[in-house]
Amino acid sequence: MNIELLPLIGDPAEIRALSDEQLLTLADEIREVLCQIVEDRPAHFASNLGVVELCIALHLVFDFQKDRLIWDTGHQIYPHKLVTGRYPDFHSIRTKGGLMGYPNPEESDYDLFMTGHAGASVSTVLGLKAGDDLLHPEEGRKSVAVIGDGALPSGVVFEAMNNAAGLKKDLLVILNDNEMGICPRVGGLASYLDKARVAPFYDGLKKDVSWILNKLPVVGKPTEKVLSDFKDAVKGFVHGGMLFEELGFRYIGPVDGHDLFGLRSALELVKDVQGPVLLHVFTNKGHGFEPACEDPVKFHTPAPFERTEDNEIVFHGKASRPAYTDVVSDAIHGAMQQDEQVCVLTAAMCAGNKLGKIRDEFPDRFFDTGICEAHAVAFAAGMAKAGIRPIVDIYSTFLQRSFDHIFQEVALQNLPVTFCLDRAGLCGPDGPTHHGVFDNTYMRAFPNIVVMAPGDEADVAPMLDFSLCHDGPASIRYPKSDAELVKRTANPVELGKADVYRWGTDGTFVVFGSLLPRCVEAAAELQKQGLDVGVVNARFLRPLDTATLFRAIEETGFVITVEESTLNGGFGSAVLEAANEARLPTDRIRRLGIPDHFIEHGSRDELLADLGLDVAGLIATALEMSRSPTLLDKP
Repeated sequence: MNIELLPLIGDPAEIRALSDEQLLTLADEIREVLCQIVEDRPAHFASNLGVVELCIALHLVFDFQKDRLIWDTGHQIYPHKLVTGRYPDFHSIRTKGGLMGYPNPEESDYDLFMTGHAGASVSTVLGLKAGDDLLHPEEGRKSVAVIGDGALPSGVVFEAMNNAAGLKKDLLVILNDNEMGICPRVGGLASYLDKARVAPFYDGLKKDVSWILNKLPVVGKPTEKVLSDFKDAVKGFVHGGMLFEELGFRYIGPVDGHDLFGLRSALELVKDVQGPVLLHVFTNKGHGFEPACEDPVKFHTPAPFERTEDNEIVFHGKASRPAYTDVVSDAIHGAMQQDEQVCVLTAAMCAGNKLGKIRDEFPDRFFDTGICEAHAVAFAAGMAKAGIRPIVDIYSTFLQRSFDHIFQEVALQNLPVTFCLDRAGLCGPDGPTHHGVFDNTYMRAFPNIVVMAPGDEADVAPMLDFSLCHDGPASIRYPKSDAELVKRTANPVELGKADVYRWGTDGTFVVFGSLLPRCVEAAAELQKQGLDVGVVNARFLRPLDTATLFRAIEETGFVITVEESTLNGGFGSAVLEAANEARLPTDRIRRLGIPDHFIEHGSRDELLADLGLDVAGLIATALEMSRSPTLLDKP
């Protein structure tokens, strides 16, 4: 279809001048643009298709130049970007230097927070409301949070709702209920919301069933049966909102999230209601694009595809090597086949962590906690205490949310929990909210935890086997990339022992993690240029193989530590600390990794090149170190 209205919208105020017919056309145009984007590159798709009408209705009813709006989680931000003046740049989304795939305050004043993790929207929008009431009470700014049913079980949501009810702030929480997170939702709240789907519209006026029943006479068992049936019927009628009512929110809904004009009316209804309100909106993930409706998991962030004239989908891209995620999943599967005490836990990322086969084959030993990473870690600690060998399989950037429980429930108790940190390193077009670059620092902070990283595919299964036999907590980090294999005779994985690929006389790359193949390639190229540089696959950050490290420092011209993580407190810092404690010179050590600022989005290869972590950057650093006056003057 031709895109005619979107190019004319430079500001949301302009959509308020559109006729009802034009508003429906605008919704169709937004969906067409979303389809065009995913034909070119992977991007969040089904979630954005599901909120098109909701986005338009919000901007019709509220003025977010003044009012406040937080999208939680931010991957459903694309329609909002399109109606807030960013259509001309939308083709650049999720490319280096282009628009971010999440809200970004640097792009637009309509984006208030960079929201890449789920659950914080109610807290932040409550804070905005409290701040606005203190600073600008005369303006009467409205505050709105849009939160998905997948994010709803996050503990911080209920902390915020409890606080909001106590403060009695005028706050609108829109529950975007599409029966999905990235995968189908799980848990007791999921069952509760399922029941709400058959409940009629409820306006938030409390109905005290017990008061009515207490006024009716009870005579004989038949009457008791009638009263019981009556009580169940009334409870069923108001079921959809009672939980939120008891939490102190006025519940309104459910509302059809794809009826644009019904949504507009509902938002007008709740706009000026005093106190906290929850508007329950039903949407379909992938709405308007049948393949995405049928398989919203596959079309959450699909591979590029094209639409044929027969409306069939043809995916692009050639087969590649398995990703590290696949290799780890296979290793977990193998471990669970061998040992009935091994279980796996994930936090709403069964698909992302490629655990579907494990879930289907071992349903009693697979646990999806929903978007509740803190609970998942404490849950795993309890399982370990009972004698189970739990594997906590969570993205590095999301595991940060459980930091205190890693400390208190796992490390402090010295329990044998294995952490598999997926997406550790640069996550390409997902950007700074998803780059898993801090885990080296936060995992090495605690006593008792063994911290590992495979140098290549061959290290993965042995590391997992080691961790499942180790009498204490252990973590394994690996990137979002295709797995690579370095031709070598790998040594067994032993606690605190590095694997030396080769020794050199002029210098040494000491690499912690999957940049090992790049270091090997760089060393081979340097050899052609007359520089003999060795390569050490560190394998362990905690405990360090100080014997190997000290030999490299003392016997080779320089040491370059290499890690795909922040330099602050990371592997390179650990090497410097160990050298300093041993009173070895540290001027021959150079650290390469993520500098002290957030890294924007782009392809992984582009970002590694920018940071000097590609082969060319490694060669340049080695050449620079070889020419250092300190090294030239060495005896």
